[in-house]
Amino acid sequence: MIKIESLQYDVIFKKAFRNVDLFTGLVKDFAGVQLEIEEVENDKVFFPAVGNVEIKFDLFAEDKKNRLIVEAQHASRSDNFDRFLYYHCTAMVETIPSSKNYHFPITVITLVFFTNRRSPSPDNNILVQDFEMKNFKDGQVVNDVYGRRHRIIFVFTNDPLGDLDIPEPCREWIEAIDDSLDEQADELDYHNPLIKRLFQVISKDNTTPAERARMKEEYNQQLVEMEAFKKGQKQAQSEKLREVARNLKANGKLTKEEIASITGLTLEEVQAL
Repeated sequence: MIKIESLQYDVIFKKAFRNVDLFTGLVKDFAGVQLEIEEVENDKVFFPAVGNVEIKFDLFAEDKKNRLIVEAQHASRSDNFDRFLYYHCTAMVETIPSSKNYHFPITVITLVFFTNRRSPSPDNNILVQDFEMKNFKDGQVVNDVYGRRHRIIFVFTNDPLGDLDIPEPCREWIEAIDDSLDEQADELDYHNPLIKRLFQVISKDNTTPAERARMKEEYNQQLVEMEAFKKGQKQAQSEKLREVARNLKANGKLTKEEIASITGLTLEEVQAL
């Protein structure tokens, strides 16, 4: 058993996968491409900025030989899918040199990892959003229209046993990321040597004071976001109960006391509706 830092923290996720070997191994297993790169950029920005929103890529690598760009993003609970689509499209647009040729010269692949959010599609830990052209009538893909498969791959790691059809290499990564959340892991549970190396990179023994400080900041921010999330849920539930009470009150068949008992609202709240 090895003591490790949790990959739920941005600072640790970036520390782990800016390692070229770990990044290329991750990309090969999830995207099916073998990158030839010398570095993985951390917090990559485009200058000048593309579009109206300045963005920053968690991890960014360009394989110039094979004309590939791969981004890896670590998503928080509050992040929405449109944000990553925007990032992805921005990276695609940035590759076009001029208005004389709108052909995308480089394939862009985006990997997005959610460590504390369930997949919107039950029993599917990996979802793909791509740019394939399909026939309107039968949904069949039209081959060789773009020639390149730009795509976003969303990976949900907090239920590694939920999807029984995950390819084994992907499953090991998902289980390892989820395993890190309790800050310990057994290296003997994994066959992929890169995952064992991952645990060494994020070992607590290798954590710097600056990284610990950044983790504390992230933890406090997560508490704020969680409180805001709970407050929003509570307000939504309260409004639903108020709507039920309004309908019961308008129906006129129940007393205000009965409506309060059914909905859990106070008598004063029911009277004020």
